Amino acid sequence: MSRGVLVTGGNRGIGAAIADAFREAGDEVVALSSADVDLADPDAIARVVDAAADTLGAIDVLVNNAGLVELGSLTDKSYQEWQALWRRTFEVNVFGAANMSYCVARHMIERGVRGRIVNVGSRGAFRGEPDMPAYGASKAALHSMGQSLAVSLAPHGIAVTSVAPGFVGTDRVAHMVTDDVRRQSPFGRVAEPAEIAAAVVYLASPAAEWASGTVLDLNGASYLRT
Repeated sequence: MSRGVLVTGGNRGIGAAIADAFREAGDEVVALSSADVDLADPDAIARVVDAAADTLGAIDVLVNNAGLVELGSLTDKSYQEWQALWRRTFEVNVFGAANMSYCVARHMIERGVRGRIVNVGSRGAFRGEPDMPAYGASKAALHSMGQSLAVSLAPHGIAVTSVAPGFVGTDRVAHMVTDDVRRQSPFGRVAEPAEIAAAVVYLASPAAEWASGTVLDLNGASYLRT
């Protein structure tokens, strides 16, 4: 049965691969870009979710993929720049995802949809990101939010999971993928966007309900949590 899928940041990189994978599975997809919605604007999020629900008929799956990645270590930034960087990052990566989850989950509950929410987090939530501390912290918050929602939304039949990729070969981070980065994984490479998409499609499937609360590492053994 075709489902309605909403993907944020769905116009490029991992998001585009996720949108394509759902389409290949026969689902109807609304793939949002920054031109469609400002994730730092709660009112814009509410409007775009309503519009997506009208387009799809029902939203069965939300993928919170959009994220702001901005370099900025403590020693490189002035105090004012540091504050602004953290504010920008959390407005999109955490508050935007939280508001998107709220609006979509309320839509699911009101319509009796046994839905799925999948968050695209990061290995950086666990290993630390010295050059992007705001990014790493925001992804840790995203994982934590997903686990909290997994508990609160389960009585409504809504499962919530997260994936935590390492480096992925996308245009946005191509300049950061060096030989040293490739050697972080014993496979000697970084991930392809389609590999992340395949995991997201599984976690959004009816068969994966019991995975709710999971944070799935997708880093090619480049970082092992204990």
